[in-house]
Formats: sequence, C-alpha cells, structure tokens
Amino acid sequence: MHQGLAGCDIVMMLRLQSERMHGTFVPSMREYFRFYGLDAEKLAAAKPDALVLHPGPMNRGVEIDSELADDIDRSVISEQVEMGVAVRMACLDALTRNLTGNSSPDSDGEPAQ
Repeated sequence: MHQGLAGCDIVMMLRLQSERMHGTFVPSMREYFRFYGLDAEKLAAAKPDALVLHPGPMNRGVEIDSELADDIDRSVISEQVEMGVAVRMACLDALTRNLTGNSSPDSDGEPAQ
C-alpha cells in the first residue's frame, strides 16, 4: 500500500462490503485494516497535503482510521458526501440534455425549441 500511495495528491477509500463477501478470505476486520486500511502512518507515503475521500457509508477502523476520517486538514469526506447528490444530479442532467440534443430547458422545464 505504501508504494501505491507514494506521491498521491488524493486518496480515495471505498467501503469493504462484508455483506457480499460470503466464501471470501478475509481473516478478520482487524487483519484487513492492518494490510489495507488507511491510517496516518500509511498516508505519510502520499504528498504532505494529500486529501482523503470516501463516498460513504464508512466502516471506521476497517477501511479508514476514525481519527484520519475526522481530520479537518486531510479529510474532505463530509464535503464529498454532502455534495454527492447534487453532483450526480448535474451529471444526469448533462447526459440527458446531450441525448435530446438540447442544451437548456425553457422556463417550464421542457426542452427549448
């Protein structure tokens, strides 16, 4: 993990979906965190001002250390989650406008003629 984090500007963690892991080999959540979880020691391999993201929901102590998740200087997780719906709505809006060939709706929400 240190090699993969070397020089990173942004580190994006994802949730371990333990509910879908029937029959897989993860000895324990503690063992998973030891090898793959993000903590301050592992993050030290990234750039000093690297930001940490996680789309949520978070399994604290599994994918990411709680202290790091709440670090106001490194973590932008709260902002990422807060803006997530608006960003997805904007992406869907842009995609559907391109499908119809219209660049903007008129005042009643219908595509402009």
